[in-house]
Amino acid sequence: MSKTSIELKGSNFTLLVMYLYDHDINLISESIYKKIQECPKFFKNAPVIVNISSLCNKADWKKIQEIIISYGFFVVGVSGCKDKKLKKIIINSGVPVLSESQRKNKNIIDDIFNISQENTKKDIIKKIEKTHIIDLPVRSGQKIYAKHADLIVVNNVSAGAELVADGNIHVYGIVRGRVLAGADGDTTRKIFCTVLFAELVSISGEYWLSDQIPEKFIGKSAQIYLKNKFLTINSLS
Repeated sequence: MSKTSIELKGSNFTLLVMYLYDHDINLISESIYKKIQECPKFFKNAPVIVNISSLCNKADWKKIQEIIISYGFFVVGVSGCKDKKLKKIIINSGVPVLSESQRKNKNIIDDIFNISQENTKKDIIKKIEKTHIIDLPVRSGQKIYAKHADLIVVNNVSAGAELVADGNIHVYGIVRGRVLAGADGDTTRKIFCTVLFAELVSISGEYWLSDQIPEKFIGKSAQIYLKNKFLTINSLS
């Protein structure tokens, strides 16, 4: 019997979600530009979902899409659309409209692009069921997600790689990629690493880009956690 040439399976991906709270094209453009300047390499060619739930039905999707694409993003979907006419326009532009249930496992940094309004988050605490252990190098482009679990990597993590866990994350090696713990909203989770060169670290949605990590901890062992809702870093030694 010959094997099938394709196979469709469910999977988990972490995606940026760009929340738009104002339909003003100039404001959107300015906000995206400022965010990109924080870490150009991190956002380059990044796939993004655009949430328009706070925009009115008269939003000009064509112009919004053009602005986002002009900054090098790939729009892979739109969420929060409540108007049938607008939904049709979006679909005709070649972009799928996602329901909230389709993106219930949302990325921990999906508030990274809130524009012109603060996004209030609720803490969702889930039981940590098990621990995932990775003893091979995590290469650039690889994404590992430990759902309802801690994640332990006993090797190096390359730039461009991504570690995501609902629990704690331990890296016993050099970490140069992105590390996101407490992905389900648990504010008590921590990141532990022996050699810190991360592009981004995040606990329950609070994040630092590489240039925000205190310089004295770069290349050193460290633990990162939330204290009074603010990211805090201490030496492990």
